Amino acid sequence: MARLLSDDQVRLLRLRAQQLASQPDRPAIGVAQVVKHLCGVQAQDATAAALALRARRAGLVAADVERALVQERSIVRTWCMRGTLHFISAEDLSWLLALLGPVFIRSSQGRRAQLGLDENTANRAVRALRDVLGKHGPLTRAEIVEQLAARGIRLAGQARPHLLGLAALQGVICFGPNRGREPTYVLLADWVDLGPALPAEQARAELAYRYLSAYAPAAPKDFAAWSGLSLTEARGAWQYISSQLTEVEIEGSLAWLLKTQATWLKRATPPRPIVRLLPSFDTLLLGYRSRDMVLAAKYAKRIFPGGGLLRPALLVNGRVTGTWKVNRHRDSIEVIVEPFEDLTADVRQGLEAEVEDLAHFQSVEAILKVMPR
Repeated sequence: MARLLSDDQVRLLRLRAQQLASQPDRPAIGVAQVVKHLCGVQAQDATAAALALRARRAGLVAADVERALVQERSIVRTWCMRGTLHFISAEDLSWLLALLGPVFIRSSQGRRAQLGLDENTANRAVRALRDVLGKHGPLTRAEIVEQLAARGIRLAGQARPHLLGLAALQGVICFGPNRGREPTYVLLADWVDLGPALPAEQARAELAYRYLSAYAPAAPKDFAAWSGLSLTEARGAWQYISSQLTEVEIEGSLAWLLKTQATWLKRATPPRPIVRLLPSFDTLLLGYRSRDMVLAAKYAKRIFPGGGLLRPALLVNGRVTGTWKVNRHRDSIEVIVEPFEDLTADVRQGLEAEVEDLAHFQSVEAILKVMPR
């Protein structure tokens, strides 16, 4: 019989899986290891993605993320889960692209055609892009558009990011080093050494296992929503690893943990609140089909106002209890928090520690300002 979990238990388990709970017995890990554990970090906003890593690894500084991206190249920024931009471990890139790339290439084929990138034109453009970057890369998007135009391939409007996304999902390109504030693109094969791909069934099973490592307890519908795979494929992957799972019940529905995570149920509740400042588009809020467990419906619009936005969130014991933003000055930042409810003394203490760590990450002084409810 499946063990019934309370909402508080579910939230605490997910905090631990997400590396958001302080775990004194866990050795400190670096940027690439956090990204690998999470099997990717949403990175349509690269600055927010770096802050998502900070929330999961106290003591990081922004230069650590830049080093992992550019010098070590142990993580790569490219399109992956859900066809969106992510930081991905370089070790995982080959099998993830082989599994997910064809899914999103097919799903966006119609939109590309509307933008003038029918299959023949798109293939010709990707070949030209490969040649251009091989000879002249890294290049910015504007430079790529100019180089392709010189070869008779003219891209306008949304055709530009769609072509870059297609080439990335095919494993041809990825993001390279920034040039000032402008990102550049490089040939993936020139940037990192890719390992072998996996057979499709094995790759789906590996992805399901890795998803549960970072998001459990969860169900196949959550895995499908997070990955972009079909529900049928998600259920098949669940079945493939069923011997490694343990079943629980959440609000009348079944969910699963890895058997290796079951011991977490015996751990005591932390004596102090777990307080985290999550950035825009944080992976925790994108990892499940429903956000009801973490975000009360009455506050949902304050975090998801529409238009594809996902605002920064104050997280307390796995629940979103406010929003926050940063006002930047020349050598300092002001962290402005708008709580949904009154902050207890323990929560205020945890928030102050988060702001101190955020200041350390950005190598600036920081002032906390909590707005009245």
